[in-house]
Amino acid sequence: MQIETERLILRPFQPEDGEGLYEYLSDAEVVRYEPYTPMSPEEAREEAGRRAKNNDFWAVCKKDGQLIGNLYFSKGDFNTWELGYVFNRKYWGNGYASESAQALLDVAFREWDVRRVVAMCDPKNTASWRLMERLGMRREGELKQNVYFFCNEEGDPIWKDTYEYGLLREEWI
Repeated sequence: MQIETERLILRPFQPEDGEGLYEYLSDAEVVRYEPYTPMSPEEAREEAGRRAKNNDFWAVCKKDGQLIGNLYFSKGDFNTWELGYVFNRKYWGNGYASESAQALLDVAFREWDVRRVVAMCDPKNTASWRLMERLGMRREGELKQNVYFFCNEEGDPIWKDTYEYGLLREEWI
């Protein structure tokens, strides 16, 4: 399946998307709040192969085919889906994340009968939680020291807080 907007195409990942994925997943600023470190070209190629086999990842491309980011949309319990996004820094501030997420949410709520969508981010990631709010999501809570991705030199977890946002189908429709 493919979803088109005025400027973008959302499509499944393909194994050959490794180079485009590397362009943004190798950027430390882009992956700053992600649970992984910047990727090498080989890691990005492997990741493209994994994502090509996983329906939870959507490649976000400009109409010319240029991969500029991705959405994550995964089904959980009780017909609740989780939304996530990562975009190439060269395209930040142009509305691409908002446009692609709106298109995916619209299809999800109108055609797939999704009941609820949640999204989470680090409270320091202002651009992310502002996007969630532009999408009409409401902040449902702030979880304190609920997750860690990395450890310090002594092997102790580096705990992070999380904002959690939610949106119901009837709020979208």
